[in-house]
Formats: sequence, structure tokens, C-alpha cells
Amino acid sequence: MTITGAIVLWAVIWFMTLYISLPLGMRSQGDMGEVVPGTPASAPANLRLKRKLWITTAVTAPLWLAVVLFIAYGGYTLDELDFVSDIKPTWDAAPAAQ
Repeated sequence: MTITGAIVLWAVIWFMTLYISLPLGMRSQGDMGEVVPGTPASAPANLRLKRKLWITTAVTAPLWLAVVLFIAYGGYTLDELDFVSDIKPTWDAAPAAQ
């Protein structure tokens, strides 16, 4: 795995984890009963974005390390994952003419 590949993999896992963690524990202004004028009632009351970013980074690190180790040392090659090449097409097995 190249350095660029590792950085791109980190970014993909980090953003996926962030998108999963953003709605967790969120309470809307409507839920709290304190809607700020000019905002919708569904807007977050207390997003705590900095905390979520740190949690996202902490969760991403072991996931990224596991994926990198799997790719580098224990991964499968495309040849090992190729199940289709052993399947023979049925149209080649036409019965012989008598």
C-alpha cells in the first residue's frame, strides 16, 4: 500500500465514521423546547462537534489499522477472490449432433 493510498483510506474511513456519528445523541431545539428565532425546530440544540470529531478520530484509528494490516499482510488477491473463472458457459456444452 502506498502512502497516498493509506491517506485516502484514512479519509474514507474517517468521513464514513463521522457521518455515522453525527446524528447519535443529537437533541433538536424542538426536543429541548428552546427554538432560536430564525432556525428550524429540527436544528441541533447542542451539537458538540469538537467532541464528535475526537470520537470519530479515536474510532477511525483502530479501524484504519485493521484494514491496512489486512491489505498489507493478510489480504486476499484478486485471483483468490475470482469465483467466476471456474464457471463454464452452458452454451459451449451443446449436445453433439447424431
